[in-house]
Amino acid sequence: MAVGESTVRRRALGDPDVRLMLEVGEGNAAAFEELMLRYQVRLLNVITHIVGSRDQAEDLVQEVFLRVFRARKTYKPGAKFSTWLFTIANNVCANAIRTLARRHEVKLDARASGPMGANPLEAIVMVSSGQIPARQIDKLETREVVRLAVESLGHRQRVAVLLSKFEGMGYDEIAEVMEMSPQAVKSLLFRARANLRDVLTPYLNHGTRPISQQAK
Repeated sequence: MAVGESTVRRRALGDPDVRLMLEVGEGNAAAFEELMLRYQVRLLNVITHIVGSRDQAEDLVQEVFLRVFRARKTYKPGAKFSTWLFTIANNVCANAIRTLARRHEVKLDARASGPMGANPLEAIVMVSSGQIPARQIDKLETREVVRLAVESLGHRQRVAVLLSKFEGMGYDEIAEVMEMSPQAVKSLLFRARANLRDVLTPYLNHGTRPISQQAK
């Protein structure tokens, strides 16, 4: 459905990133640089945990911004800019994962440097919605285990969890990004929380580490 001029104006006034993107469409290179500065770290963080490799994630972030730039003339603010951007990112990641799967080249990045925030284990335990007795572990081990826990999820559950907890998106926004209904997203996150609880409980109780789907 076409977006009317009044709707474009209203969304541009309410979302500074929409204003920047509209300026990109008018040839403002500085506006594009500003959008990259605002989103490149956020994209890198999320994409790293989707694909399991920071090096690959860096390439995919560049692909996302290339697609954004190519769309500058046809862009219409039918949603929040961040929702539109992460829709592109999700599609780019899905394409990359399918390509790697076809080539049988899916690899696990062994580094334990996933950017999950200041207290990633707490964040993931919150996602799991369970009272899990935590044992004492150091920060490096925490990052590695959280990375493995997230990567133990299937692709769709992983994307939904990352968008929910690290981008703060609600059901409606995640539904737009993933092209699902809000109810389907709610069910997806419910299953993801249950799966995270299942993989984290053995580790927190007995030290048994999760197994990444990307290592299988």
